[in-house]
Amino acid sequence: MLKKLLFLTVFIGINSVSFSQHKSKKSSSIYFPPAGTWAHQSPQQLGLNTDSLQSAIDFAKKNEAKTPRDQELAQALSFGKEPFGAGIGPFSVRGDETGIIIYKGYIVAEWGEPLRVDMTHSVTKSFLSTVVGLAVEKGLIKSVQDSVYKYVPPIEVYNPLNMRTAEDLGKPEMLYPFASTHNKKLTWDVMLRQTSDWEGTLWGKPDWADRPQGDPNTWINRPRNEPGTVWKYNDTRVNALALAATNVWRQPLPKVLKDYLMDPIGASNTWRWYGYRNSWIVLDGQAVQSVAGGGHFGGGMFINAYDMARFGLLTLHRGNWNGKQLIAENWVKQALTPTTANTGYGYMNWFLNTDKKLLPHAPASAFVHIGNGNNIIYVDPEHDLVMVVRWIETKGMDGTVQKVLASFSR
Repeated sequence: MLKKLLFLTVFIGINSVSFSQHKSKKSSSIYFPPAGTWAHQSPQQLGLNTDSLQSAIDFAKKNEAKTPRDQELAQALSFGKEPFGAGIGPFSVRGDETGIIIYKGYIVAEWGEPLRVDMTHSVTKSFLSTVVGLAVEKGLIKSVQDSVYKYVPPIEVYNPLNMRTAEDLGKPEMLYPFASTHNKKLTWDVMLRQTSDWEGTLWGKPDWADRPQGDPNTWINRPRNEPGTVWKYNDTRVNALALAATNVWRQPLPKVLKDYLMDPIGASNTWRWYGYRNSWIVLDGQAVQSVAGGGHFGGGMFINAYDMARFGLLTLHRGNWNGKQLIAENWVKQALTPTTANTGYGYMNWFLNTDKKLLPHAPASAFVHIGNGNNIIYVDPEHDLVMVVRWIETKGMDGTVQKVLASFSR
């Protein structure tokens, strides 16, 4: 009987070791680049067609954006034409059309200037929504179905040179961004999905002046849409979310992003997240800048392509980075859940391909973090693929994806 027990114990032990080794081998086969470096593999090493990849790169370069490289000038020619549309944050002059293609975690192709720190425009929104997700994970926000109003106290604008006089008596001295009857109804979820119809003026930018629609006589006093019923891309409302998140965290959002996300995924120390010259508030006795959710009025994330790719790889793995769950998997699932009023949009700025309208040649499971320019982070779980392409015209996005995916057929 004793011999049988000893044999059984040894047998179980051997099999446990075998299973552990198999599990470890499987886990180690998923490559995550350490900080400061990123391993390359040739397309042939990973079974891809080199000619197809080169064709994709050539196609992307031919579809480089035609707008001015000077982003301040580009903004003035587009959003600057809107009412109160002048830039109030920093701009930069962009670099060459740039890209990185990552398969199974390895870089298999790159071109342009991937180390160059450039504006990434509304890809910034994906970082913003993720910071809100981290607040939910930490219990700072109990539920995305909660009213934002409950979390945001009166806010003092930092403007030490603007001394109030008797003429200012009776005028609001503090910001109350969620105090109106309509804004009190707004949840974190509708703010994240751009279906809030938030009303008001923030940092000198009225909500109605951002991508104005319809009769100008109705812009100011138009009927408000019920939250969740109408989708409208609106940076003023995004900035209201950023302001709310700053107050929830009680610290600058760039610091939150650095500590909880960018440092753990090995991002460089060169990215910056800017707000506006007038978006400073007093927070616990300190002057803190409320950051912008994109480059519509300047500011937002200034970042290189490698750091964008690391974020893309993190979202490919549903928030897990080398065994550490940095973003709750459930949050990624929510971010990828279609918005009722726009089924091609999840949380900002996760563009979905479920109806295959965005990228007809990509799988329905693919999604893209998109910013003006265009800056894109293409994420394709079906192919274990991440691709960053910067400064490409919209009409060139699907063709580039199509040619990259063609490299999987040898």
